[in-house]
Amino acid sequence: MREQPVKTSVIGSYPIKPDNLEIIKSFFNHKRINWRPYIEEAVNDMVKANIELISDGQTRDPFVTIFTRKIKGCRVRARTEIIDQLKFEKPITVDDQKLVRKMIPSDKQLIGVLTGPYTLGRSCINSYYKDEKTLMFDFAEILNKEAKMLEKHVDMLSIDEPFFSNSFPDYAVELIKTVVKDISCPTRLHICGDVSTIIPGILSMPVDILSHEFKASPKLFHAFREHIDDLQQRICLGSVRSDSIKVETVEEIVKHIEKGIEVFHDSICQIAPDCGLRMMPRKIAFNKLRNLVKARDIVYGG
Repeated sequence: MREQPVKTSVIGSYPIKPDNLEIIKSFFNHKRINWRPYIEEAVNDMVKANIELISDGQTRDPFVTIFTRKIKGCRVRARTEIIDQLKFEKPITVDDQKLVRKMIPSDKQLIGVLTGPYTLGRSCINSYYKDEKTLMFDFAEILNKEAKMLEKHVDMLSIDEPFFSNSFPDYAVELIKTVVKDISCPTRLHICGDVSTIIPGILSMPVDILSHEFKASPKLFHAFREHIDDLQQRICLGSVRSDSIKVETVEEIVKHIEKGIEVFHDSICQIAPDCGLRMMPRKIAFNKLRNLVKARDIVYGG
């Protein structure tokens, strides 16, 4: 299979997870859930849809607790509570990536997904740190340690920072710089939501690829066009919605990609959903990915 000039990708999560009854049984029986079948199902769906850049589906946990559950100083209850200084103890998602690497065909690539430090910090109840900035940079240092271990097993690292679209701190660039320090594999920053007011800050980010939800927020096309001369990164074009069960037709996605090309030209390197698909019904998520691939093939050649 020849390499596509523009690859299809996922953002991270996929709707494969144990049902609540199995989780409750595992708790009361003091037995660990066997996660391998769930990871396999998520990966197999992505492979069947012919997605080229695949994730593990983030099946173990939602995107915050999948990290905080293994960070010293965090206590996970209804929400994560920070009760002590944060410390990296052991790899967090590395074993899952090593497993996925063995599952996927040689013509597929693997994304290691990191929930960003600002999003982690904002999602937790802070009962320890006096200074929010110190909390965020402690998360960033931990994620950098994880990233250094992950890059040995993945083809790209994606940092998910949805909270940047709600509030963008003046230290945001330094925060991401800390996460990617001494990382040699390609990096992507995903920020969903309306980022139109923070584009100058985003364009200063030390990453290779910027990923945004252009399908749900088409006004971002106009917002980025105003700053196009300052764009140094490449673009992952969000092209199907992650907040709607409507499956976009191939023709609809084709028109959306063509609109993206009018703005970004050759800077587009990935076509993906707007965000993770965890909240979608599985069949809907699969059909969205399948149509995404078909549309890419029409626009760029299959």
